[in-house]
Amino acid sequence: MNKVILFLTLVFFISLQGQQLNCTVTINTEKLANTNQTVYKTLETSLTDFVNKTDWTGKALKQNEKINCSMYITISANNSDDFVATIQVQSSRPIYNSSYSSPILNFNDKDFSFRYTQFQNLIFNPNGFESNLVSVVSFYAYVILGLDADSFEANSGNANLVIAQNISNIAQQGGYKGWSQADGFQNRYFLINDLLSPTFSVIRSTVTDYHTGLDLMTTDLKGSKEKIKASLIDLNKLYSSKPNAFLTRIFFDAKSDEIVSIFSAGPSITVTDLVESLNRTSPLNTSKWSAIKY
Repeated sequence: MNKVILFLTLVFFISLQGQQLNCTVTINTEKLANTNQTVYKTLETSLTDFVNKTDWTGKALKQNEKINCSMYITISANNSDDFVATIQVQSSRPIYNSSYSSPILNFNDKDFSFRYTQFQNLIFNPNGFESNLVSVVSFYAYVILGLDADSFEANSGNANLVIAQNISNIAQQGGYKGWSQADGFQNRYFLINDLLSPTFSVIRSTVTDYHTGLDLMTTDLKGSKEKIKASLIDLNKLYSSKPNAFLTRIFFDAKSDEIVSIFSAGPSITVTDLVESLNRTSPLNTSKWSAIKY
């Protein structure tokens, strides 16, 4: 009897330890004609199990501590076992003492092609290139983990982001697009290298200050808004040297609607300087910033 209890305890511990993400994976095949949906359903199930059951960090988390995220994969072409797709990656984190979850990442990767055979085992190997499918999904798992950690404590996501960078470096040997600086200026290579570069450190400090400001919402709403405002104005430091930086766009792709919501309701604070700063650092969202109440 004691052996049974011990066995069940170990099974529970292992299953608990091996899960840090609560990820919804969706495969969209609307762009394909006359497709056999079986392989795509299998792929969707396999990726869901892979992301949610892989032990990414070795840290045991309770169900309510897992990071909520999603990966929306749109297949645009398929030839036998070769697939051409895009992957939209999103994540959020809960705000202290509330039911609200704040978006952290919202990125659409358009350079996603891979080979997949139905019922193929998906296994993450941090020291080798297994497949582009595994590498891309694992890369984003660690980016999600890194940015989530940063949102609670400054630079606490370093370990996860370094692993993502290692995945990126190793994946270059596979010859797939999106891992090299030669593939453009808004891909996985620049995403992870910029996140770890001191040049763009203000982005990560803004992520920290912004979300710790949000965590004050239920206890000091005005103070919370002032802290969030200061974190956003701080992005001017990056704008002066790197206007229209890739990471700045990524930040606002996730945050623009939330920012408008925060500063369009009471209690009121001075926002003239904030709007001026937002128009400078994120001109693509000028129409949104105009909705912020003065």
